[in-house]
Amino acid sequence: MNDRELIYLRRAIELAEEALEAGDEPFGSVLVSADGDVLAEDRNRIAGGDSTQHPEFALARWAAQHMTPEARAAASVYTSGEHCPMCAAAHGWVGLGRIVYASSSEQLSEWLADLGVGPPPVATLPIQKVVPGLKVEGPIPELDESVHALHQRRHALVNVTKKPPKR
Repeated sequence: MNDRELIYLRRAIELAEEALEAGDEPFGSVLVSADGDVLAEDRNRIAGGDSTQHPEFALARWAAQHMTPEARAAASVYTSGEHCPMCAAAHGWVGLGRIVYASSSEQLSEWLADLGVGPPPVATLPIQKVVPGLKVEGPIPELDESVHALHQRRHALVNVTKKPPKR
């Protein structure tokens, strides 16, 4: 991990914050070429009702449409949170290279449990369980607490906007 890579991860966290401010779950990702050029970026967009609108999935689709197989294999995805199984599978199917994440799925599960939030509808598996042999790095200690804070804000907002039960 070098200073340039920290910039990509910080951008992914900024995108996660943009998602949160737009009413989505706080996740963001950046696709970077082997030369260090940012090729594409996205944030979570599930608030419209399509729970497959994850940034990692969108970047895998973008890469499949715009990059050669060799360029995809040499590229890296920097993301605020470890890919879910759906996104890890998309990443693997299109042959993208390394993944660097600020916070892990294991951390997210713990954070959500601490907030009293039930588990997601899909098991939280480590990327390597879905895409064996893929080079993965994370969590990143100096950034994972920033992601934690976004999830705390998200669930504080959800709890504030819930209507009290009718009596």
